[in-house]
Amino acid sequence: MSKAPSVAAVDWGTTRMRVWLLDETGGVVAERRGDDGLITAQAIGFSTILEGHLAAMGAPEALPVIICGMAGSRQGWLEAPYVTVPAPIGAILAGAARIQGQRRDIRIVPGLAQRQADAPDVMRGEETQLAGAGLPAKGRHLVCMPGTHSKWVLVEDGAVAGFGTWPTGELFSVLAMHSILRHSLGEQPKPVTSHNPFFQDWCRRALAEGGDVTSKLFSIRAAGLLQDLKPDDAAACLSGLLIGGEIASASRRYGASAAPVVLVASGALGALYGQALALAGLAVRTVDADEAVRAGLVEAARENGMIAKSGVAA
Repeated sequence: MSKAPSVAAVDWGTTRMRVWLLDETGGVVAERRGDDGLITAQAIGFSTILEGHLAAMGAPEALPVIICGMAGSRQGWLEAPYVTVPAPIGAILAGAARIQGQRRDIRIVPGLAQRQADAPDVMRGEETQLAGAGLPAKGRHLVCMPGTHSKWVLVEDGAVAGFGTWPTGELFSVLAMHSILRHSLGEQPKPVTSHNPFFQDWCRRALAEGGDVTSKLFSIRAAGLLQDLKPDDAAACLSGLLIGGEIASASRRYGASAAPVVLVASGALGALYGQALALAGLAVRTVDADEAVRAGLVEAARENGMIAKSGVAA
């Protein structure tokens, strides 16, 4: 028999959202997923969508809610102020902003801001995955979180020391659909797999060049014209080139680390990055992205007093 929920946890993205009812230990009591992310919520209403999901799962009216992601953006439900790095991960979570005028306690985890004049950057949502990645409290750790806008985060002794964004997924999409390479990739190339030899070869090329990929982009087009490179293989070349370039650039920025790179990813994207990191000669510890965000939301609920901290009586 499942336990009664103690908190609702929500990962609210731009196009999708996930909602979990969790017990006092962080165990999943119920789960829902939907296509009603930020864009839909702006039209229908954040409260309406959230309460609809909670009602469908039978959540009590007073159940508190902890949220991460785009619901806390400037275009979201409430702009949760950025926390400036460097900052301890626990302190970041504890700064969740409360939604006023609601019948239940609803809070949104803040994003992170890097305010260096020569490297301004922001993140929102990934900080919660970071909190759930199981990083040791001591030591220097480099975390890779791939996606449309990949994040690389340097964590030192439990605090975020700095981070960077590589818009690799977006670059792939833009180049594939709106550049000369669209003639090489075609309208719908097959998804790239990590064992594809073209992916691996072009990843090695990018790594060998230290991340300089712009000079090689047109070679994909030329290979189609001169070497009969097929559309699916051209997509693999572009993916390998961009991911290899990202890893080379991030490695150059953050340097070597004694601990393995922590790869927070799921599915096919996780496999691509795992292969590319191995080709770069880097040791890797993989953490499932879905599990990480849920674990991070549990930690945020604890830091905000919604559920008891581990080992502390309620």
